[in-house]
Amino acid sequence: MEEAKVELKMINMADVQASSIDWLWYPFIPYGKLTIIQGDPGDGKSTLVLNIAARLSMGEGLDDEMKPTEPINVIYQTAEDGLADTVKPRLELAGADCSRISIIDESEKSVSMVDERLEEAIMKQQAKLLILDPIQAYLGGGTDMNRANEARDMTKKLGALAEKTGCAIVLIGHMNKGGGAKAAYRGMGSIDFFAVARSMILVGRIEGQEQMMAVIQIKNNLAAFGHAKAFALEEDGFCWIGDYDITADEVLGGVVPKANKLEQAKQLLKDLCADKTMMPSSEIMDIALGEGISKRTLESAKKELGIKAKRVNNIWYWDLKQDDMNEI
Repeated sequence: MEEAKVELKMINMADVQASSIDWLWYPFIPYGKLTIIQGDPGDGKSTLVLNIAARLSMGEGLDDEMKPTEPINVIYQTAEDGLADTVKPRLELAGADCSRISIIDESEKSVSMVDERLEEAIMKQQAKLLILDPIQAYLGGGTDMNRANEARDMTKKLGALAEKTGCAIVLIGHMNKGGGAKAAYRGMGSIDFFAVARSMILVGRIEGQEQMMAVIQIKNNLAAFGHAKAFALEEDGFCWIGDYDITADEVLGGVVPKANKLEQAKQLLKDLCADKTMMPSSEIMDIALGEGISKRTLESAKKELGIKAKRVNNIWYWDLKQDDMNEI
């Protein structure tokens, strides 16, 4: 059968109104776009997302880059955990305002990625965050996520929904068993899931630290990559650590990080203060970079140790006097 001819329609870029990206969590989760968070089963993906939802429901963030101006309504669609015995207790433990977190009732019909109820729910709840956990549970009957054309169609529709509503849509995905493969290609299913998502985050266990999990951005089409983060799963619950120096290769390869870079940076500054009381900041930066310590990590170490900066003859110095340096 001959395909129906489609009328040619052109869009002139002069008529397109430019707009900026708004962020739920800069630069990890944008509003109006798809974000994928993936990792191995049991490595804390759902725990991280649940705690993000809890904080946002109270109008709070995990760090200074997640700054809601008011409490946010969230739709948290999960197929792996019981609502009464698992999800609700975890939300309460995280201090969530449960009145702001909703789930689409699937008792009569399962939800899929292309389900019209997703848009209805976002509009009805005025939700700013929609979570589907995991991707595999929301494919719809008969859909094969390993077929590129099927995966592309679903993710394009979901991306269009995010764009239309301005809602941040987060998909949780399990990793496959492809050891040594690039993080993007270890996500289960077609690479089209990776292609449509504007941001992709790896959550994985830090080797040698049983309860520590890394959060590493492995794709970002909208901004510079975010600094790796970490959180701990302690006896009394979720504990956000913040900036942590670790790579995706170290997580995926099960490699023990050489050292916590923040601790390494603090030790470097303590060693420098043994010989000098003042040093040009540029010289300290050069030494740190030679040790594989980033400027951001060095600044964090400076702040934690209480080191002050002084300007002398238009040159910035760091005051390394031991009496003034806090003991950590």
